[in-house]
Amino acid sequence: MAKLIAKTYGDALFELALEQNNLDAIAEDVAVVTDVFDNNPELSKLMNHPKIEKLEKCQVMENILKGKVADEIAGFFDIIIKKDRYKDLPAILDYFLVKVKEHRNIGTAFVTTAASLSDEQKTKVESRLLETTKYEKMDITYNEDASLIGGMVIRIGDRVVDSSIKTKIYELTKDLTKIQLPV
Repeated sequence: MAKLIAKTYGDALFELALEQNNLDAIAEDVAVVTDVFDNNPELSKLMNHPKIEKLEKCQVMENILKGKVADEIAGFFDIIIKKDRYKDLPAILDYFLVKVKEHRNIGTAFVTTAASLSDEQKTKVESRLLETTKYEKMDITYNEDASLIGGMVIRIGDRVVDSSIKTKIYELTKDLTKIQLPV
């Protein structure tokens, strides 16, 4: 349900930005607002508090956003609060930013390896991902997980490519348990 809400509102904001030919400015404003919320957990507590009226929440957001972001963003937040969807706001804004990247042909990948990669290895991973996807540019986040033993796990959107030794050992173990030896 939360994914559907994020998609519905994120798509609406994206379409509005395209219609008004204002995608870059709105995306920049959304990134700024996301950063503000990430750095101010008290604001999220206030906005999610059940005893504070929606009208007061709208006023707080208007005071914070007015003159700092586009009117479309301020109006969007007003709708989000009035529809009682504030708790879904981080997912909505993340969805919107991913949609903007897709529109710009920028892919987002998460690469997990057992050990850190050198700059040369990172360049090879990036060029290989660009060759095998439709994207012109990649934003790659690298993580380390020693439990992988070796290899790597790459996640782009809903797709996962797992070539880790940990997974290969698991699959081999599964296959070996299925073998029936004659008695």
